[in-house]
Amino acid sequence: MDEVLNNKEENSSSEIMKIRRDKFEKLKQQSKNPFDVTTFHKSLSSKDIINNFEEFEGKDVKIAGRIISKRDMGKASFMDILDGNGKIQVYLKINDIGEDEFKEINSLWDIGDIIGVEGFVFKTRRGEISLHAKKLTLLAKSFLPLPEKFHGLQNTDTRYRQRYLDLIASPEVKEDFISRSKIIKSIRTFLDSKNFIEVETPILNVIPGGAAARPFVTHHNTLDMDLYLRIAPELYLKRLIVGGMEKVYEIGRLFRNEGMSTKHNPEFTTIELYEAYSDYKDMMTLTEELIRNCARAIGKTELVDYQGEKIDVFAPFERLTMIDAVKKYTGEDFSSCVGDKAKAASMAAKLGVECKPMDLWGDILNKIFEEKVEENLIQPTFIYDYPVEVSPLTKRKAEAPYLVERFELFITRREIANAYSELNDPVDQRERFRRQMEMRNAGDEEANMIDEDFVTALEYGMPPTGGLGIGIDRLVMLLTDSPSIRDVIIFPTMKPIN
Repeated sequence: MDEVLNNKEENSSSEIMKIRRDKFEKLKQQSKNPFDVTTFHKSLSSKDIINNFEEFEGKDVKIAGRIISKRDMGKASFMDILDGNGKIQVYLKINDIGEDEFKEINSLWDIGDIIGVEGFVFKTRRGEISLHAKKLTLLAKSFLPLPEKFHGLQNTDTRYRQRYLDLIASPEVKEDFISRSKIIKSIRTFLDSKNFIEVETPILNVIPGGAAARPFVTHHNTLDMDLYLRIAPELYLKRLIVGGMEKVYEIGRLFRNEGMSTKHNPEFTTIELYEAYSDYKDMMTLTEELIRNCARAIGKTELVDYQGEKIDVFAPFERLTMIDAVKKYTGEDFSSCVGDKAKAASMAAKLGVECKPMDLWGDILNKIFEEKVEENLIQPTFIYDYPVEVSPLTKRKAEAPYLVERFELFITRREIANAYSELNDPVDQRERFRRQMEMRNAGDEEANMIDEDFVTALEYGMPPTGGLGIGIDRLVMLLTDSPSIRDVIIFPTMKPIN
């Protein structure tokens, strides 16, 4: 049935396209090719006019945008024009623009065409703010029909593949991307005010380090060597800390060759920052402040609505150790079996969590947390003191060296941020890299490789440092009430249509 409907739509579009191409040819024959027009200088947007009607009433203005509706009234007609800020009605009268021009507009111009309008602002008898046209200019011809104006794009696959149609059919979609821009701007402003320096580190890496993830591989022809799209900027940013840049951050794309879901896209955006002479508790404070600042930047002042749940990002975030969180939600106490792999595996089996033979105590604790605890973390919650086995770049807790000074922030059952007291002991770092390589050699493609140059940098000395990474896409999802990461990535990764 869907295939029949698609074929009908394709045939209908082909017929419309032929009709519109014929109109275009007629315009060209009259030396009115719209694509020859190089510019049209607008004086105002639709929003400017509507929000400031009293100021502009009776005054001549120039607007430009796309025709989204037409209504012929005989010797007069109306159009609705959609521009970058909204829509406005345009009134055309045959006596004002001339009979030939009026006829051409009605017969050769279509919904979807882009036009420029010069005229004066007025209000109709029904009270609608409008533009009384004196002159109209066709700026671009639309050969294909727009989506049905009252329902927008219903097919989510089409929405993501053809975002330009999504934005035309559902202008409110643009608001989420405007909010995304404001959030990113607020992050920069916030960090700049705290004397952080924005930097750019390589996207093409010789070694894919800084995270446990499977990288994309490419090849450099001149050097005849494989390179990796970065999975994290961490190791480069910490090299800058070694070099004396005490506060640095980078906003940019990361690439991970992993699955796709409502929470994952192969390329995504993060903010990653490092501050010398601080630790993971300082990063907790910074994270709360930064997220509240982002919420305020898009007008949030109290609770955030997310998919029917009220999320309070303005109250102090809950703080739980991973061991306490597992005990709270499963009843199993991992503090009673520290280092005891067999007992930990027994707890996992009781909870129905599958483990691998090479998993250690900390690996098992982390798996139970992921499978049994994360789903309960709705309100903002810092989970801290992770096992050392799953945190190869993090400083150990002095009083409990089987744990590390790390937290992840969870909101609405998903990770939003990850932070460490950074490991600055080069001997410990090399040993942890070696265990990661053992895991990699055993088949774990996400395990870290040994980055000898990074270890060398640590051997010159890195001060105690706090580091933080926040997934910007997931943060935007939360603050814009978007159910899928594809709703907040303007051109998400899609499988090609064969």
